[in-house]
Amino acid sequence: MNAALTIPPLPAAAATPVGAEVRRGLTARPRRLSPWLFYDQRGSELFEAITELPEYYLTRTEREIFAQHADEILAAAAGAGLAILELGAGSAAKTGLLLEAAVRRHDEVAYYPIDISASVLEKASSRIAAQLPQVAVRPIVSDYTRSLRELPASGLRRLVLYIGSSIGNFDPQAAAALLRSLRRRLAPGDWLLLGVDHVKDRTTLLRAYNDAAGVTAEFNRNVLARINAELGANFRPRLFRHRALWNDRECRMEMHLESLVAQEIRIPALDLAVRFRRGESVHTENSYKFTPDAVSALLTRGGFAPRRHWTDARGWFGVYLSEAV
Repeated sequence: MNAALTIPPLPAAAATPVGAEVRRGLTARPRRLSPWLFYDQRGSELFEAITELPEYYLTRTEREIFAQHADEILAAAAGAGLAILELGAGSAAKTGLLLEAAVRRHDEVAYYPIDISASVLEKASSRIAAQLPQVAVRPIVSDYTRSLRELPASGLRRLVLYIGSSIGNFDPQAAAALLRSLRRRLAPGDWLLLGVDHVKDRTTLLRAYNDAAGVTAEFNRNVLARINAELGANFRPRLFRHRALWNDRECRMEMHLESLVAQEIRIPALDLAVRFRRGESVHTENSYKFTPDAVSALLTRGGFAPRRHWTDARGWFGVYLSEAV
């Protein structure tokens, strides 16, 4: 009689979201890491710094659209009260423009910022509560990309903000699935405001994802520092080069970390060793760019009816208002 085969259990860290994603991504071919790993506290701070860079037009351009059209956008959300929910709220720097318009039109406004970073969320919530005491701020710490909870409303009509072109981090199939998941948690007549980056010239795109000051490069390499801190790995981030590429066929910007030397990385918490060849890369992020027709098609696949959209004067960025149907 053969003895039973005993399979040793995986280390506990392998069962955590970070551990599971790192194991899955670094053992894949080609190697990849999900962009949600960027956003530990340091990563969130670096991203906020990126939004202020001269090359990074996205945040600035979307803010301009809100400054000009916030009242028009909020006019569509009729009723006595309104619950505004924001997926991936971050610092909520642009959201104040919409909240100001909301309190001008509605007797009751509740704001639910949803973000994975508790520290960033706390700062944003405190600032908004101080600036707009008419708004009831109710922060929710959650990773909406992995588990979208039931969305609160307190009996009010809901306007979900998904801005900053965050939808561009998902491939088209996953983006549509995310919108369908969101739609299932909304009622007919609720609203979605989706901010997306439009297709534009290659030079502008490359500069936005590879700034002269190197902040985006540090943001990209910070994912390796996070793996070191949380899983005990021995990555040397400076031995990986930040690369930003335009993929014309897929209509997306890509970020990669390219190994500058042949090296072996050990991750004790996962009982894992990963060998990199010189020039081998880890694909860390996609940022899809859209045409207006592509946005309308995506919203329709997600269960929303496009109603109106606004762009900046150059047509670089768009915000699209759609209704849950």
